[in-house]
Amino acid sequence: MEVTNQSAVTEFVLLGLSDQPTLEKTFFVLISLMYLVILLGNGVLILVTVFDFHLHTPMYFFLGNLSFLDICYTTSSIPLVLDGFLTPRKTIFFSGCAVQMFLSFAMGATECVLLGMMAFDRYVAICNSLRYSVIMSKAGYVPMAAGSWVAGGTNSLVQTSLAVQLPFCGDNVINHFTCEILAVLKLACADISINVISMEVANVIFLGVPVLFIFVSYIFILTTILRIPSAEGRRKTFSTCSAHLTVVVIFYGTILFMYAKPKSKDPLEADKQDVSDKLISLFYGVLTPMLNPIIYSLRNKDVKVAVKKLLSQKCFTQ
Repeated sequence: MEVTNQSAVTEFVLLGLSDQPTLEKTFFVLISLMYLVILLGNGVLILVTVFDFHLHTPMYFFLGNLSFLDICYTTSSIPLVLDGFLTPRKTIFFSGCAVQMFLSFAMGATECVLLGMMAFDRYVAICNSLRYSVIMSKAGYVPMAAGSWVAGGTNSLVQTSLAVQLPFCGDNVINHFTCEILAVLKLACADISINVISMEVANVIFLGVPVLFIFVSYIFILTTILRIPSAEGRRKTFSTCSAHLTVVVIFYGTILFMYAKPKSKDPLEADKQDVSDKLISLFYGVLTPMLNPIIYSLRNKDVKVAVKKLLSQKCFTQ
C-alpha cells in the first residue's frame, strides 16, 4: 500500500509468522492455553484479595493490582496475536494500532513502578515493622498504587502521542505480532531522534530507577534478616518477600535477556534473529503474567489458604 503521509495511512500489516503457517497453528494452541491460565490464575488472585478479609493488607492490595494489570496487559495484545495466527492477511487499523501501543506500553511501565512499590512495602514490613501500620496505612498504600497507574499511563500517552504524529510512507508492514512501538517507529519516514531520546529517558525512569530502588530495598531487607538470631526466624521472615523477589528476578531478567543480546551482522543470521526476537517478546508477554499467580500461590501460605477456602465455598454452593 503506497502512502505519502500519516493522514493517508489507514492500516498496518502485521508480519508475525506469515511465512511459517505450521508454527502459527502450534503457537495458536500454546498461547491460547497460556492465556487461559493467565485469566484463571490472576482472576482467582483478584477474587481472594477482594473477598478474603484476612488479605486486606497493603501487600495483597498491591498483589491484586498486579494481577489486574497482568490481565489488562495480556488482553491488550494476545487476542490480536491469536487472531493473526488464524488470518492469512493480518491487518490492523492505524487507530487500533495506536490504542494497542498505548495499552501495552502503559501496562509495562505501570508494572515496573508497582514492583518498586511492593519492594518498599516489604522493606517497611521487615526493616521498620513497628511503624508498618502507620507508614503503610490505607491513606498511604492506595495513593501509591494509584500513582503507579497514573505514572505508567502518562508515560505511555507521551510515547504514543509522539509516535502517531510521525509521517509514515511507503512500507506499512510491521515486522512483529503486534504494534510494538520500536517496530512501528522503523516505518516512519522522518527523523525519530526525539522519539528515541524520549524512550531512553522513560527507560531510565521506569526501568532503571525501580530496579535501583528494589536493589537497595533488598540490601536493607537481607541485612535485617541476617541479624535475626534463629534460623527459623530468618526463614519465616524471608518467606514473606521471596515470592516478590522471584517475580522481580523473572520480570527484569527476561527484559535484560531480550535487550542485552548481541545483534548479528550476517543477513541470514539476522533474519533468524528477527524471528527469535519476536518469539521471545511474545513469550515474555505471556510467561511473566502466567507465572505471577503460580509463584504467589505456591510460595505464600495465606494465598494458598484463601484459594482453598474460595474453591471449597464454590463447591459447597454448587
